[in-house]
Amino acid sequence: MNEDVLKQVQSNPKFQELVQKKTSLGWTLTVVMLVIYYGFIMVLAFSPATLGTPLGAGTTMTVGIPVGILIILSAFVLTGIYVNKANGEFDQLNREIVEETKQ
Repeated sequence: MNEDVLKQVQSNPKFQELVQKKTSLGWTLTVVMLVIYYGFIMVLAFSPATLGTPLGAGTTMTVGIPVGILIILSAFVLTGIYVNKANGEFDQLNREIVEETKQ
């Protein structure tokens, strides 16, 4: 890539906005996932009986099974949130940056 084009892109306010939004969203979703996962680990470590409690009388399934499934599903949901933002807002900003750079 030409140095002038690189400097033009990096100095574009929309590029700086794109970097800031992607970074902010990425860190936010990372923190949310870490809180969910480590919250589960902390409950497991300090109160294992909570997750070992049966869902109902006479059942063998414990509270930990659906909680574990929800943790896995939360990773898919958070990924979906990022992909939705990336395919919408981030791609639009990227297209605008490319168009402004071509001029």
